[in-house]
Amino acid sequence: MGKFVYPDARRDDTVIDEYHGNKISDPYQWLEDPDGEETKKFVDAQNDVSRPYIEACPIRGKLQERTTEMWDYPKYGCPAKRGNAYYYSYNTGLQNQSVVYVQETLEAEPRVFLDPNKLSEDGTTSLRGTAYSESGDYYAYGLSEKGSDWITIKFKKAPSGEDLPDVLKRVKFSSMAWTHDDKGLFYNSYPDQEGKSDGTETTSNLNQKLFYHRLGTNQSEDVLVAEFPENPKWMIGAEVSDCGRYLVIAIREGCDPVNRLYYTDLKSLSDGINGLIPYVKIVDNFDAEYEYITNEGTIFTFKTNLNSPNYKLINIDFTKHEMENWTTLVEEHDKNVLEWTGCVNGNRLVLCYLQDVKNQLYIHNLQDGTMLRHLPLDVGTIVGYSGQKKDTQIFYQFMSFLTPGIIYRCDMSTDSSEPQVFREIKVKNFDFNKFSTEQVFYPSKDGTKIPMFIVHRKDIKMDGSNPVMLYGYGGFNIPISPTFSVSRLVFLQHLGGVYAVANIRGGGEYGETWHKGGMLGNKQNVFDDFQTAAEYLVQNKYTSHNKITINGGSNGGLLVGACINQRPELFGCAIAQVGVMDMLKFHKFTIGHAWTTDYGCSEKEDEFKWLIKYSPLHNIHEPKGDNQYPSTLLLTADHDDRVVPLHSLKFIAELQHVAGKSESQTNPLMIRVDTKSGHGAGKPTKKIIEELSDIYSFIYQSIGLQWTD
Repeated sequence: MGKFVYPDARRDDTVIDEYHGNKISDPYQWLEDPDGEETKKFVDAQNDVSRPYIEACPIRGKLQERTTEMWDYPKYGCPAKRGNAYYYSYNTGLQNQSVVYVQETLEAEPRVFLDPNKLSEDGTTSLRGTAYSESGDYYAYGLSEKGSDWITIKFKKAPSGEDLPDVLKRVKFSSMAWTHDDKGLFYNSYPDQEGKSDGTETTSNLNQKLFYHRLGTNQSEDVLVAEFPENPKWMIGAEVSDCGRYLVIAIREGCDPVNRLYYTDLKSLSDGINGLIPYVKIVDNFDAEYEYITNEGTIFTFKTNLNSPNYKLINIDFTKHEMENWTTLVEEHDKNVLEWTGCVNGNRLVLCYLQDVKNQLYIHNLQDGTMLRHLPLDVGTIVGYSGQKKDTQIFYQFMSFLTPGIIYRCDMSTDSSEPQVFREIKVKNFDFNKFSTEQVFYPSKDGTKIPMFIVHRKDIKMDGSNPVMLYGYGGFNIPISPTFSVSRLVFLQHLGGVYAVANIRGGGEYGETWHKGGMLGNKQNVFDDFQTAAEYLVQNKYTSHNKITINGGSNGGLLVGACINQRPELFGCAIAQVGVMDMLKFHKFTIGHAWTTDYGCSEKEDEFKWLIKYSPLHNIHEPKGDNQYPSTLLLTADHDDRVVPLHSLKFIAELQHVAGKSESQTNPLMIRVDTKSGHGAGKPTKKIIEELSDIYSFIYQSIGLQWTD
């Protein structure tokens, strides 16, 4: 492969930042201005390098055609009963956005309730957050433009779908909680943020406020009900209790699973909701997480990790809420993690556990916490659930690497009824029987056993010749459990691929202990876990190092960036999507300050010391001999206001400057910058397929894949 010519982005007038006596140069600081002419020119120049390389792939057309063909299958969400009607999402196959349908009964003819595809020509307006009023007569819904985290809340009458004039703007990371009289809802806004708020800005999101909007009034009349100006990073989650009487407030400062817990008795507000509301502080620190499940009068049930890294259910009586009066309703399990809990049929709790990265469902009694039964599941994940306390049935959707989706319906008014298949989602022209999923446990560098799923053809040759896509995340207490993806099927079926997911530390696979094992000063464990996954796959003859592609997005993009710096020889190709690459400055942009709970912050000397050791941007090195960087493709987008594009732009600039100029570096180092896209949520189908086709084309060009029909 010949040498690539990359745009030169380094500036002579290098900027020097000082951290605790350490001078660190930042020669690409100018790329932090998304509106700068030079930044725009740099982006164009980078796309001029990556575009021809990707488009030169001889099977790119086949990839796009086959991915499109396989993507074209009906996709359903779980039905949810609201008022006297049922609502569900449905996509015929290739629609850019899924459509919300309504039906009066489960047997009645469904009709369109809300079609986001009609809101923009290119499908880049997406639904982000919805809330039905208690009676089911009103519906609030958030709309995101071009993938931004900013949303606009609009309203409809339900089930008619008639549009209402109310519009709420400058909304982000918001609650949507209706008062039970249907008169209005609580929501969050950043009204004081200066400058633009369209998703292309880098301004920090600070001073979130909680408002109450009365239906039929202008947003300018909304009531400010809670703010904490002395704590600008606090985010205020609000929920109205099942009985409608209480507002439960959960305050977070970052992404850690911990929150303060306050409440307000709405009945006690003699003037109604007309100003800052008084609240009772149940928990006024960030020692544990408290997630509201339900309440019977003043007895409130919460899911918590208080002294329980795998989570348990507790009861708190709001009339005597001191900690010594709290009681445990369902004890913590010693191995399985309690992921979520729902309450249905008045007194039944649905508990979803994660057992070795596979979901299990149990039914418990709300009164005394006793387990009543187990709802059996195959190896996979519950990706959808609906059922409220006042409902007599639940719906839940199961998915796995090789199961596109099965929606079950279960009558909860009796403890003997078995779940029934309500709807099965099927993919055309793919023989699932030829493929299998296995789970292995491999030792990491420090001996910790790490689970990994491996999906491949049953007739695979274990001769070290198979291309492997190794995926990881490892952060923020988020478990990566088995889900379905069409693009993987194309890789498995036509490119002879093996797909592997390493359930590395930092995630939530084994509760808060697993999370803490890969956060803050323990972050290197995450990279070690991922690197030893690659070594395991080679040692066990699935593949060879030059056939391994590593992939991750967001925090997983950071994972990819750190690993190619630390052990470039382990991988043939690296795909880093919307990655966090500048670990010294991430907290300065949009919502980055919330991640300091997982990463730490360079403004603290002890935390700077561990960040500088692995920060992808600051650890790029010149290749020596055969030890070049793997073929690398970064992906970012102009409306990503979660992990702003400057991370990927600065990283690729330095990577090309330091490694790209070396004679030893013949593998490509490239970036693809998309427009009218964000961090990923709400991306239209057309853009998803284009991006996947580009990714697989890059891999094909870089590690020499072969297409078989």
